[in-house]
Amino acid sequence: MILVDDVGNRVYEWDTLLNPVRDVGATSIHGLTAADVYSAPTFDQIGPGLASLLKGRVLVAHNLAFDAPFLAAEFARVGYVVELGGATGLCTMRLASHYLPAGSRTLEACCNGIGYSIGAAHTALEDARATAHLLAYYIGQEKDFAGYWVNEIAAAQALTWPVMPQATATRVSRESVYGREDKHFLTRLESRAPSRAPIKADEYLAVLQRVLLDRRIGHHEADELVAVAKTMDLSREDAGAIHQMYLAGLARLAIEDGILTSSGLLDLKLVATLLGLPADSVHSAIEAASGRQDQDCAVEHFELKVGDTVVFTGEAPGISRVELERKARAVGLRVTGGVSRKTTILVAADPDSLSSKARKARSLGIPIVDYPAYLLMFDSIQSPKAKGERVSPQS
Repeated sequence: MILVDDVGNRVYEWDTLLNPVRDVGATSIHGLTAADVYSAPTFDQIGPGLASLLKGRVLVAHNLAFDAPFLAAEFARVGYVVELGGATGLCTMRLASHYLPAGSRTLEACCNGIGYSIGAAHTALEDARATAHLLAYYIGQEKDFAGYWVNEIAAAQALTWPVMPQATATRVSRESVYGREDKHFLTRLESRAPSRAPIKADEYLAVLQRVLLDRRIGHHEADELVAVAKTMDLSREDAGAIHQMYLAGLARLAIEDGILTSSGLLDLKLVATLLGLPADSVHSAIEAASGRQDQDCAVEHFELKVGDTVVFTGEAPGISRVELERKARAVGLRVTGGVSRKTTILVAADPDSLSSKARKARSLGIPIVDYPAYLLMFDSIQSPKAKGERVSPQS
């Protein structure tokens, strides 16, 4: 949002990313993923401030007929009717026919026509700045701009904006998201050295095994692990000890006939990194799994089986949803359109997805995996796993 005065000078700027409480859509265009907007405010949190700033002002947009219904729909989602339409304000795209030579009416083309270069196309703030520059140019071309467009301006100023209960909203900018340094989720637990291991932590281990199915830990999954750890009053050191026990259990599962494959070793190293364990933890886990120590835990090997129920959300790269579902059914998997307690896994383009399917899966404790992980699971249904190069457990 850019507020300008009567002659087009910018007097206030404000922007934030929003958590849409749904899938984020065309990441290839706007550059945002679900993880980027995960901690952003929702519309109901910024709506009160937005309505207050818009009251008595003239809404301006480039292609107002396209943008206004979206704004009205967001207010409607939180229970407020705003009579916004394509003529409720000023549209810099429509006004271009009065102030610019004939030609393309895209925002970029219009800005090029007045000698203004958009900084970063398809970001809300830069597009709003560009629209403000267009408006200022138009005002400068008209002796009495407000008088010429008096009817449109009066209708916009008379629009009733809702009075909403105040809400707390912390602004999350693109810059803060792109520049953030994500800390490991273990740092969010209280440090109380030394650890109390060995620890009975079946609930924590169950969540750990579920979130690691696709060998990644998303924001939602990290939050769930932290919440479970705090519920169990686990310290950072306690959780680290459990992670080491889990890694030893995973190593025991990976060792076949006393031999660890090269792919198994790489997998252990990846899991150790995800769990925030030190570099020598893999060697310790292999030693424990080889029988020299017994502080490991039972880790179950997860495989998709004929009859399991799979739900897809989001688009997989390079393959259509129709083809994915056809292939899944061909090997005996059940494919449904919605998540239920009978769902085995949810396959998501982005495991941090904010879609309704993803939200329901999290509430039911159903694993969410990305498409690469699913395709590996799918391959294992059709043919045995390929054996990697064998290495010594002591490697």
